[in-house]
Amino acid sequence: MVTTLIILSALLILISVLPFIQNQHWIFRVAEFIKLQLLPLQIIVFIIAFFYIKENSVLWFFQGVQLVLIGYHIYILMRYTKFWKTPIIKQTEKASDKIKIISCNIYQFNKEYNRFVDLINKEQPDIFLTMESNSNWEQAMRVLEEKYPNYEKVTLENTYGMHFYTKLKVNCLQTHYFVADDLPSIEAELETRDGHRFIFFGAHPPPPSPTEEENSKERDGDLLCIAKKVRDYKLPVLVTGDFNNVAWAKSSILFKKKSRLIDARIGRGILATFHTKYWFFRVPLDLLFHSPDIFIDKLFIYPSIGSDHFPIGCTFHIDKHSDEQEDLVKHLEKGEMQEVNELIKEGKKEESDNREDV
Repeated sequence: MVTTLIILSALLILISVLPFIQNQHWIFRVAEFIKLQLLPLQIIVFIIAFFYIKENSVLWFFQGVQLVLIGYHIYILMRYTKFWKTPIIKQTEKASDKIKIISCNIYQFNKEYNRFVDLINKEQPDIFLTMESNSNWEQAMRVLEEKYPNYEKVTLENTYGMHFYTKLKVNCLQTHYFVADDLPSIEAELETRDGHRFIFFGAHPPPPSPTEEENSKERDGDLLCIAKKVRDYKLPVLVTGDFNNVAWAKSSILFKKKSRLIDARIGRGILATFHTKYWFFRVPLDLLFHSPDIFIDKLFIYPSIGSDHFPIGCTFHIDKHSDEQEDLVKHLEKGEMQEVNELIKEGKKEESDNREDV
């Protein structure tokens, strides 16, 4: 039993420290995704090992390291729960009406088109974004175009198609290809019915994984290109989509700092969106960041529409800056600007041989 506990403790410690190694290979980056699963396993092994600690001095060392890592993981994850206090800010008279967004990776091979169409018809969002939407999905969503006359369609068969629809007035609408010509991001300057203008960005970079990209170079480069672009915008900004990343990962933190945006999940819950079929392995891959003049009223996930991702929904309003929201903005530290530029450069240089039309 002691030997088993030592092996389990060593394995959990190894997985915990892998993300500290700033290597972009998927082995190191995927370990960032599983903190939610890792923490309860660490606590269970720690408690069991406590009863055997007198039998082997090696366990003392592992227990000490395990305790430190448990504390670290609780500290990281606590801010993504409702126990973490966030400022309550009263809406002013100059605030916009509420705006609703739905963002969903619909899974290209999902044939249950009506479930998503019914969700949109029921919820009536002002904006919705789909990822992995190919020609079949484009055709299925045409029934929504009467209610959503403004759209941008990037129809691809490589699981990186993207479709954007809105009822709001569009002042500018464009598609970017920051790191590869088959990885789109959609940018829209929108205007609400009461005259408030803001920037919407939809993102879907590729994940590092044994079945997709060998490393996170394209993902990190793509996200940081968006961060660099929106950093100096004068208008309010909201960025959402399937980031194929978790909010506590180093590259997400760099994204947040570079863009000067706020992570909407802070104080609102983990809200894990992937995988719909395996509850124990769920992680929050669909993220949302916003500028200090956007105020999140509600952030939530919808029931499954047949995809491997749950749709994520958000209602927000635009208002004047507040000191409380401004305090949530994090800034780049010494040396991080150079790191951002290097990650963008590496992302643009990377050539994937994994994405093909299917």
